[in-house]
Amino acid sequence: MPTTRDLAGLCAETGTTFILALFVDLNGKPCAKLVPVEAVEELATDGVGFAGYAVGAIGQEPKAPDLMAIPDISSFMPIPFVRKGLAIIHCDPHVEGKPWPFAPRVILREVIAKAAAAGFVPFAGAEVEYFLLKRDPNGALVPADDLDSAAQPCYDARGVTRMFDHLTSISAAMNSLGWGNYANDHEDGNGQFEQNFQYSDALTTADRVITLRYLLNVLAQARGMIATFMPKPFANRTGSGLHLHLSLRDIATDTSVFPASSEGGEDSVGLGLSKTAYSFVAGILEHATALQAVIAPTVNSYKRTGAVASSASGATWAPKLPTYGGNDRTHYVRIPDNQRIELRGGDGSANPYLAIAAAVDAGLDGIATGLALGEVGTGPNTPFPLTLLHAVEAFEGDEVVKGALDVVGVGVADYFAKLKKDEFFAYHAAVSEWEHDRYLTAF
Repeated sequence: MPTTRDLAGLCAETGTTFILALFVDLNGKPCAKLVPVEAVEELATDGVGFAGYAVGAIGQEPKAPDLMAIPDISSFMPIPFVRKGLAIIHCDPHVEGKPWPFAPRVILREVIAKAAAAGFVPFAGAEVEYFLLKRDPNGALVPADDLDSAAQPCYDARGVTRMFDHLTSISAAMNSLGWGNYANDHEDGNGQFEQNFQYSDALTTADRVITLRYLLNVLAQARGMIATFMPKPFANRTGSGLHLHLSLRDIATDTSVFPASSEGGEDSVGLGLSKTAYSFVAGILEHATALQAVIAPTVNSYKRTGAVASSASGATWAPKLPTYGGNDRTHYVRIPDNQRIELRGGDGSANPYLAIAAAVDAGLDGIATGLALGEVGTGPNTPFPLTLLHAVEAFEGDEVVKGALDVVGVGVADYFAKLKKDEFFAYHAAVSEWEHDRYLTAF
């Protein structure tokens, strides 16, 4: 827990005059209070209070006691490129002195502790894909770059150059925070980009995803653009994923347990991983259908994974079945080398704390039960969810994935399932333009 002197000292060293004390709800909405440096003592010792019901999806009612956001000093980040003197600190919500079970960061912390009890430290990397958009004179959403109209815009040097000021400002921001930005590119959809940073421990990476989304939103808005992480903003273009690169390190030796050489013995699959790593993959695949409710948690998510037609570029780059393979991006789990796996089912709407927690817990279950993989290119013989409702129904029947959300306190998983069902039925109740086109004069 931070001390007043620690936090006050960091503020003094970095010229910080205001702190955004930030956390997210179950939907990933960033919530914060702006705390002046003069109140750093209260922030460090007591946290800062919120009316939890007003926050959103975080398991409280109007009558509930205050939600106290307790700052994690290790997450302190000055962001003067947004506003001079501003910093972010990520917080763990508490209620009446105890970690709040519905808080995503608290959930991930507990799954990390569960992994530690099994002898592992989970590490993660994340690919944050997003679109830069604006509204045309008619109010329609279009790429912010008027010239971004090529049929195959991916990696186009001209598209990257036209967005140079935006991309380099984000890159400089990441590097000033010590994240190690190593690539910035135009993705497969018109108006779509990705900016990569180095992997880290699971909690740090989740914090960085939330921070990056915030930075992309506010810095794009300052340039008159809309940064969106919506999974499928356009029916005929590639959607935005949140691909997670996962690995485990041995807590005693601080070495990766993923390479086959880490355990010796025969590589039973032939993709360079250890038996432990293959069981980790098998656990993710075994629970993939339920896992989708957490890593692809919106109605719009299933326009991406369930795309019935290829995008304008010729591919959707989204998995349609829970299969695994080597360095092959058509699979749910890709194994590009012997250091990590890539989980490709998640999208830009995923809450990174919940997504990493659920994926790691599913993998740990595979290790604990000694699950083995089938042949390369295969997976469990289970249907991939066609809609959010299908995914939530699978989630409700999967005690392992539900258990990941209930890891701090029972009831979170049921709350999450109801939240997502309500979202689906609200969508189902809305009358769309497609219905007008289909039915208005059909009878």
